[in-house]
Amino acid sequence: MLEYCTQGFKGHAVKYSPFFDSRIAVASAANFGLVGNGRLYILGLTPDGIVAEKWFDTQDALYDLSWSESHENQCVVACGDGSVKLFDISLNEFPVQSWQEHKREVFAVHWNLVAKDTFCSSSWDGTVKVWSPQRSDSLLTLPTHSCTYSASFSPHSPSILSSVSSDSQLRIYDLRTPASVSNHLTTSISLQASPQGLAIPPSEALTHDWNKYRASLIAAAGVDQLIRTFDIRSPAQGPVTVLSGHGYAVRKVAWSPHLSDVLLSASYDMTCRVWTDGSTLGVADNHGSGQQGRELGRMGRHTEFAIGVDWCLFGAEGWCASVGWDERLLVWDVRAVMGQ
Repeated sequence: MLEYCTQGFKGHAVKYSPFFDSRIAVASAANFGLVGNGRLYILGLTPDGIVAEKWFDTQDALYDLSWSESHENQCVVACGDGSVKLFDISLNEFPVQSWQEHKREVFAVHWNLVAKDTFCSSSWDGTVKVWSPQRSDSLLTLPTHSCTYSASFSPHSPSILSSVSSDSQLRIYDLRTPASVSNHLTTSISLQASPQGLAIPPSEALTHDWNKYRASLIAAAGVDQLIRTFDIRSPAQGPVTVLSGHGYAVRKVAWSPHLSDVLLSASYDMTCRVWTDGSTLGVADNHGSGQQGRELGRMGRHTEFAIGVDWCLFGAEGWCASVGWDERLLVWDVRAVMGQ
């Protein structure tokens, strides 16, 4: 396990470069992101450990980041002052572009993995926006009317994106549809939907991720400590799998880029856990309504809230990175914690 201390700054998000297996970026904030500066770290994995190649300071907290899919030296960050900034790490100090349209904190950014020329952002102001690095204003604004913690393009389509919000809704947008009636909204799924008809009180949804191999499968999680997977082709059926075990809110989920049934999570209970959704096991749960997923292992080395996780796209299939409010980036092998 490798470690790097982001001294004075609490980690909020971590992302491996899609171009280099030895480069990691961390979005961080002073004072737990409540007040003060942010810092974008560009880190290199070397034989001598993790070293800081460069960092960029911002006037407000950084909550998320996403590497460009078309430019190896660029990444976009989500800022607490409502701005979205694009940095080129081959330059110094200042962003190459800054957009200021959101009215409140921007909590998520995600690059379009298919088209590669656009990215999206989501904000506490109840909107999701689509941007182009070549434009000085947004291409599109999608209202959610609820504090939106996470937004993401589908890895299978250039025109489908999704979001989860404080109203416990998973929303799917198809930009190919007419905008006049529903602002491209095609599907809305309640995370608390139960196929047994049980009344489950709503709770804030904080994170979600598209499965990299099954185009209709999304994992979502939040304040109620549960991770649920949904098939967007059958929005009324409720969750396909429910994964329980975290003791506090789940802040981040990420499907494996190597295995179709494996996902990683980070939680306020200070653990990062690896799960299988049971799809490769072919076993139904106790109610016969879905698959029986289970926890495969956990990493408990963080000493404060675990906030962000990401998988390495290269090399062996188990390497990942995690950050938390203990001011530490940890790079570790999921296979080493299996069964713990």
